[in-house]
This record gives sequence, structure tokens and C-alpha cells, in this order.
Amino acid sequence: MLIGQESSKLDEKNRIIFPKKFRKALGDHLIVTQGFEGSLIIVALDRWSSLLEGTEGKPFTEKATRETQRFLLGTATEVELDQKGRFIIPEHLKEYAGITTEVVCLGISRYVELWDKKRWEEHSSALIKDIEPITAKLSEGE
Repeated sequence: MLIGQESSKLDEKNRIIFPKKFRKALGDHLIVTQGFEGSLIIVALDRWSSLLEGTEGKPFTEKATRETQRFLLGTATEVELDQKGRFIIPEHLKEYAGITTEVVCLGISRYVELWDKKRWEEHSSALIKDIEPITAKLSEGE
């Protein structure tokens, strides 16, 4: 299971060193794509189908299915870590996530979220304030 938070920096070639603890779990062949709230999602290449969770078995004639798959798969890029554990963040994903220099990687059970550090700090501050209503809403479905 992927948990925790690690920091990294973007170098002049748009590469980051992917944290070792996440490398061990996901391997050297990854898929990087747009995530939610302005983050990027990183999954192991052999687990790319996890990006389709919630759309599986639903007909492609449903617009929500198509749009979710476009959002996640249409922007996805396969990357391979080099010997130092680095990969290049594609320009379109760097722009989407507003990545400048410093990034934060969050282990979220089966995948890693990659955030621009400043964007993550802003989101995290808001999340801390909103977590009680969010968890209460989750409990409503029971």
C-alpha cells in the first residue's frame, strides 16, 4: 500500500527523482496522467486499468464514461525511470498541474499523486478545514 508524503524538485530538463519508497512499490515503468484538483496521478504500467475504475462495464455511449476516460487516458503518458529514478514530466502535464520547481508526491493506497508544492499546501490547508463535512457526507451513504 502506498502511503505518506515525499518531496522532490524539478530539474532543468523537467525531470524529477521519483521517491524510492514509491519506486519500490510501482516499479520503473509508469503511467502519468491528469488527476483531480490539479494534481497528476502516477500508476504502475501494469496497473493502468485502475485508471478506469468506475467506468468499467459502463457503455461508451454514456457521456460521463467517455469524458472520464478522455480526462484520464487521453492525457496519459507512459514513462520509464532512468538509473537514478528520474522521469520527465511531459509539458502538457506540467502545465495542467502548474508545476514549477518543487513537487510533493503523496501515496494514496494504489497510486501516487504528484502536486506542485505550493498548490498542495493551499489544497491541504483547505482540506484540513473541510474534512469533517467531507467525512460526514461519506457517512450519509451508509
